[in-house]
Amino acid sequence: MMSKQKHIEGQASTRTKTILSGIQPSGRLHLGNYFGAIRQHLDFQEKGDAFYFIANYHSLTSVQDGEQLRQYTLDVALDYLALGMDPEKCTFFAQSDVPQVLELAWILGTLTPVSMMEKGVSYKDKVAQGLQPNIGLFTYPVLQAADILIYHSDIVPVGADQKQNIEISRDLAARFNRIYGGEYLRIPEPFIVESVATVPGTDGRKMSKSYGNTIDIFDSGKTLKKKVMAVVTDSTPLEEPKDPDTCNIYALIRLFAAKEKQMEVREKYKAGGFGYGHAKKELLMLVEDYFEEARARREELVRSPDTVRELLRDGGRKARERAEQVMGPVREATGIIRHYSTQ
Repeated sequence: MMSKQKHIEGQASTRTKTILSGIQPSGRLHLGNYFGAIRQHLDFQEKGDAFYFIANYHSLTSVQDGEQLRQYTLDVALDYLALGMDPEKCTFFAQSDVPQVLELAWILGTLTPVSMMEKGVSYKDKVAQGLQPNIGLFTYPVLQAADILIYHSDIVPVGADQKQNIEISRDLAARFNRIYGGEYLRIPEPFIVESVATVPGTDGRKMSKSYGNTIDIFDSGKTLKKKVMAVVTDSTPLEEPKDPDTCNIYALIRLFAAKEKQMEVREKYKAGGFGYGHAKKELLMLVEDYFEEARARREELVRSPDTVRELLRDGGRKARERAEQVMGPVREATGIIRHYSTQ
């Protein structure tokens, strides 16, 4: 039996920090995803040892069509690679390519009080939005904890709505270490990502697939125009001045436009004679221009799906290697015997 010792190496401040984040393939990615998470993910791949995964196991709580989930998973990979995810700078992979994560999730589940799950704010919110409650949705934070802890993650960039789940990860890591008498799991630090702004959907509420009010990142042509033109506004007449700070269109324009352009449009609002139709045309052009290069890269990648799958396979191999470094000591500590290799 391995002696009780520290299994976490390299605690010195000079060690490169491991950054971990994931995104569910539960539908097409939209502007809320981009400004709320993806843009920060792309930035963080330059700042540490970054692991980014497509959380397809998590998506099973809401997507129960196999062909659809396969397509969504490929679409997320295409979107991230087109937007600038660089497999040379980070480990980019599908969650399902790392079986150790489910292994650790079960072990953590045996240490998780039911009361901890019952307090889950995210679970309550999703049920309130109409998702059918199931055990997978209920224990979602335990799988999320395994996602984080299996790579010895240091920093986990999340939105404020995920802060509780990071605290659960920290609690479970500390609980495991205490019960088994060693530092087997690294306790991560949350990094709360403050979005540039709340991204309004076409109905004025926060943009979300749950509300069906999204503008997808790679919408274009008539589809994009239809969605932009459908964004709700008030009934202020064309000739009258308007308040840009209460307008959904201007809130979206601010996300795309440089400061000079923002001020130009702002003055038009206040001067009058500038209708919401004019503002929507400005937004349409900004969105088209902003994603023009990424759209071209995506179209090229779509023609080479095997290349994309190979990139995910390579990322999966790297992720499994890291995960096995964590699971080996965990298995020995818990007394789990395995007579085969997943490498």
